[in-house]
Amino acid sequence: MDIQKFREDQKTAYLAAEYDRLESELFRTDELAKNDPELLELAKEERAGIESQQQLLLVQMQAILSPKNEEGEGNAPVAAVMEFRAGAGGDEAAIFASDLARMYMKYAEKKGWQIKLLDDALQSIEIRGKGVYESLRYETGVHRVQRIPATEKMGRIHTSTASVAILPIRNYPKIELNPVDIQIEFSRSGGAGGQNVNKVETAVRLIHTPTGLDVRCQSERSQKANRDKAMAILAAKLETLEEEKAAKAHAETRKAQIGTGDRSEKIRTYNFTQDRITDHRIKASWHNIEKVMGGEIDPILETLASKVAEATSGEEVVS
Repeated sequence: MDIQKFREDQKTAYLAAEYDRLESELFRTDELAKNDPELLELAKEERAGIESQQQLLLVQMQAILSPKNEEGEGNAPVAAVMEFRAGAGGDEAAIFASDLARMYMKYAEKKGWQIKLLDDALQSIEIRGKGVYESLRYETGVHRVQRIPATEKMGRIHTSTASVAILPIRNYPKIELNPVDIQIEFSRSGGAGGQNVNKVETAVRLIHTPTGLDVRCQSERSQKANRDKAMAILAAKLETLEEEKAAKAHAETRKAQIGTGDRSEKIRTYNFTQDRITDHRIKASWHNIEKVMGGEIDPILETLASKVAEATSGEEVVS
């Protein structure tokens, strides 16, 4: 690909310079392999890593110069990645985290959205469809469950927690990633996937060194597809992080606030013994908890969206 236009545009010149530096690294690597056959395998691995970094640069430069890389409907989220992590409560917390993942998956099925598991442990899923992120964005936070575990012989109620994070996936990320800040690791994918899965290093892990955020993707069949998806998720994590910081900074000056989007904020309690679900942000409750866990969460999401609209309609714009 001719990258001259990227060199000439001030928005991408610094990325093009890094691309050129990596091109020199490729030449040096090839020369080493020619002079020392014993270094051939090592050179192949190094070449693969360098080429992957160059691909990241190309994708980013194209996105930066794309006319769609701006606010508005053209760059609205096209999907959402949901992450689930067990909190306090040991094994019961892990079970609850999986229960939440299944609840949202069943909801997505009812809406006709596409669902993809991003790992084998139900810790992250991708949901793709119109309005996905807008519908689920306020589900980020700590979800608490109060129930009697199946293994509890004394009939005692246990309280456990699990955190949920919703990440917006866009065709053109709002956050510009500097490849210099990203470490890339490749490994063999685990789990089902045919003969290819254990022989080729298709799994990709990205580490964003300034923040320590890391993303691992192995759901796709090729290294490039996993890399692209991991980049999209990393950009979404950084976007969410920035929005969370802004929300916290402005919280005291807002007239009303329905959560900060912080994963550490307790937002909802699922009380099985009382057949009641309570959203603490809007002080509203619902019953028929089994139906809700089966994916019937529209009443909750609709009420929450309505309250958010009411709370923000009269707010002053905070710059």
